[in-house]
Amino acid sequence: MVTGTGQLVAVSGQVAIDGNGQLVGPGDPSAQARQVFENLRRCLAAAGLSFGEVIKLTYYLTDMAHLPTVRIVRDKFIDTAHPPASTAVQVVALARPEFLLEVEAFALARDSR
Repeated sequence: MVTGTGQLVAVSGQVAIDGNGQLVGPGDPSAQARQVFENLRRCLAAAGLSFGEVIKLTYYLTDMAHLPTVRIVRDKFIDTAHPPASTAVQVVALARPEFLLEVEAFALARDSR
């Protein structure tokens, strides 16, 4: 449970596309997860936040068998002692057939008062 005041920051679903618009890790859930979490990190940083302010992650996976691999990568980015709430959903497809996962995040930018 998260309590407190602040501004809710929503980061739309991120996929394994690099800064040049190229797919990272075709067929490799670990490589795609690393790129997804790096993209999330950059989006959070643009809002002046880090993974420490993330309160909810939602995972969309084309194969739930990839979830353990995604969690291993996720654990390199979040505080595993205090992880954000999360939901994982298996989907039939994502925007492009080569995408194995998409992750969205909600963060709480605390009031500085």
